[in-house]
Amino acid sequence: MITNTFFNSTNFDLQTFITTGICIVLFIGTTVHILLHKDDIKSSIGWIAVVFFSPFIGSILYIFLGINRVKRKGARLRKKIIVSSNYSIENVYKNLPANYRQFITFGYNAYPQNFVFGNSIEPLQNGVEAYPEMIKTIKNAKKEVLISSYIFDCDSETDKFLEAFKNAIKNGAAVKVLVDGIGTLKFFHRSIEKKLVRIKGLEYAVFLPPYIPVAMPFVNLRNHRKIMVIDGETAFFGGMNLSKKNVLIDDTKNGILDITFKVKGHIINQMSEVFEDDWEFATGKIFQSSSKRLPNIEADTTPARIIPDGPDNKSGIIELIAHGAINAATKKILITTPYFLPENNILTAIEMAAMRGVDVDIIIPDKGDYGFINRAVEPNFLRLIKSGVKIYRTPRPFDHSKIFVVDDEWIFIGSANWDVRSFKLNFESNIEIFSKNLAKELSGIAESKKRKAKLTTAHECKTQPLLKRIRNNACRLLTPYG
Repeated sequence: MITNTFFNSTNFDLQTFITTGICIVLFIGTTVHILLHKDDIKSSIGWIAVVFFSPFIGSILYIFLGINRVKRKGARLRKKIIVSSNYSIENVYKNLPANYRQFITFGYNAYPQNFVFGNSIEPLQNGVEAYPEMIKTIKNAKKEVLISSYIFDCDSETDKFLEAFKNAIKNGAAVKVLVDGIGTLKFFHRSIEKKLVRIKGLEYAVFLPPYIPVAMPFVNLRNHRKIMVIDGETAFFGGMNLSKKNVLIDDTKNGILDITFKVKGHIINQMSEVFEDDWEFATGKIFQSSSKRLPNIEADTTPARIIPDGPDNKSGIIELIAHGAINAATKKILITTPYFLPENNILTAIEMAAMRGVDVDIIIPDKGDYGFINRAVEPNFLRLIKSGVKIYRTPRPFDHSKIFVVDDEWIFIGSANWDVRSFKLNFESNIEIFSKNLAKELSGIAESKKRKAKLTTAHECKTQPLLKRIRNNACRLLTPYG
């Protein structure tokens, strides 16, 4: 009896010793990795706290969600540097506004991609305007159709795209479709794949599919880009996904409002290179798009350049350029975004712009598609409003539009939202443009949104019940760490 008790006690002590030792090793090892590889202090403190309170579970979470293995895979597959070879800072200065010289130099140092001229960029609102143009252009394709979409739903509206793909293939066009592994995931399967695989001659790929356990460490890193290039001559670019919801513009419950852009000109070549890069990343196969074989055209007055970004870029290029544009603003800043949860550096820059007299308008949905995000955005309102920022909240249908205009001339459009996920975790792509005409058109679209919106007041923010403020600040903590 005494002997059994002794051995049981010994086994218990040994198990406790081993368990404690494993926890200590996990805590030390994970903490060292965090300290060496995480640049953001808030992110580092958050992860260390999680690992401290639960070394085993915290370490597992960090391995799956905190370690950016895409940098290593990206270093292997992303060998191209997407930079125009004929870059000349003097040539850019000669063709762009003189008061932007410092900002242009800053932007080139942030991402050394050349501005190209000879572009036309036309905004298309909602699927009602955009989808017929897309489908018609795809149907008439003779050489190539390249499509990358975060969401590609399986519904009656996207069936029209599938029929257009078949028509393009009959014309002799090569059709490549790239979908995100999570964005298209519905109830643990991607139903659109079943339809894509049936189209003879179509190639499709899935970006970082979340196969368990092999790809689980990449589950937090998504390809959020929306790129469509047809025959290397016409492109559609922006933040609009492929879904029936984008044509239900009067359906306040299910509809989604959005904006995309029909593009022609030299910028398409840069756009194609981003798709080529992503296709190689997803499949390991290299190809060259038809835009490379198009003849040069005369330079026009609309300069633009592509800014791709993602977790394989350490600096957060899109966030950096957005930050620089806010600092460079002298008259007006217009931001329209479905999610407004930037970190403190961006919030401070916006406050400072408003305090030096810049007119700052931010347009966001009153009720988004995620409840906790609706609550998480509110704690930032009061500080911005007190600085002079005007925040407009639009009624449903949910507005997914993304517009950023500075001083009625500089424009930043694309897939990126104003949140940590877009700035630090997702693969995104934006276009930087100088165009007074396009800026005027986008400002007009924003004005129509403002007329339907409610202006948030400081009084509303100050008189929120205590429990609601606590809940909202708790939701803000759920925004993803980089």
